[in-house]
Amino acid sequence: MSQEIPETLTNETQPDMPELLQFPFNQRAFCRYEPIEKRIEEIRVLVVDDLLRDEGDLSEVARSEWGKTAGLQLKRERKISGMAMENIVNNIERLVQRPTVKVVHISDLDAATDEFKPDAIVLSGTLRDFDYYDPNILEEFGSFIRETHVPVLAICGGHQLVGLSFGARVVTLDKQEQHEQRENRPVEYQYRFVRITELNDPIFRSLNEGATGIWQDPTKEARILRVWQNHGLQLDRVPEGFNILATSYLCRNQMMVRRLGGQLIYTVQFHLEKSFEDWNKSRTRWEHPNESRDGRILFENFLRLALEHQSSAGK
Repeated sequence: MSQEIPETLTNETQPDMPELLQFPFNQRAFCRYEPIEKRIEEIRVLVVDDLLRDEGDLSEVARSEWGKTAGLQLKRERKISGMAMENIVNNIERLVQRPTVKVVHISDLDAATDEFKPDAIVLSGTLRDFDYYDPNILEEFGSFIRETHVPVLAICGGHQLVGLSFGARVVTLDKQEQHEQRENRPVEYQYRFVRITELNDPIFRSLNEGATGIWQDPTKEARILRVWQNHGLQLDRVPEGFNILATSYLCRNQMMVRRLGGQLIYTVQFHLEKSFEDWNKSRTRWEHPNESRDGRILFENFLRLALEHQSSAGK
């Protein structure tokens, strides 16, 4: 089974259907739409495609298990990659007045960072198990992420790649090794609740602002985020040097941060970039559905924190 469920094939979500939730989460005392203001003037963002690209990216395990179907499997990777890149770039373009964005593959990350000189790096999700990747890709990424001083936001599979690079293991949601359970894994899918464990972290600021747009105030209810999930793997622990920021019953490490040695690395197991994909599915000219409001605010807060980090570092 792939790490993520391709939503073009399996997404049967009906965002306008009411959810049967217990109090206080069954309250919808807000407008479902709100204007989106571009409050960030400009930023340079390097968006990293973490999915497999061609046969040169494959490990011997992938070559052996896929055999003659490798071409079809890689074609699927490229299709999912296109949607993932569009979602991430959409967030940046709709949150920033004058964004400069470059998309690169994970295997070109080090050189692209030197050339592009980004203010922030955003790592995409992944589709396949990490033992399908050429070990050189994982080793080179690990060397980069352990040393970079560019602020990083890592999403889903990117979150797992970061954890892997700092010594954690990537296992299934029921704690089996990846190769032990390729098929029929338990998954977290569609909108789920996660609980904030460190509410004072600046990534969460402004979540309780804007009475017409907010669906709940995490400081008054249960420190809850409502976010899109699509994964069947998780980190087995919080790596040394990271602090956990959010958790859930099925996957403990939903969000973490590293602030050591001049680094600023935020990672999220969920897909905070889903906000504007929902907007595109229910398009109006000026307004935005609130389904992924929490994810959108976290994304915007990260961009702001990245600029602050770079400014304090004297860039």
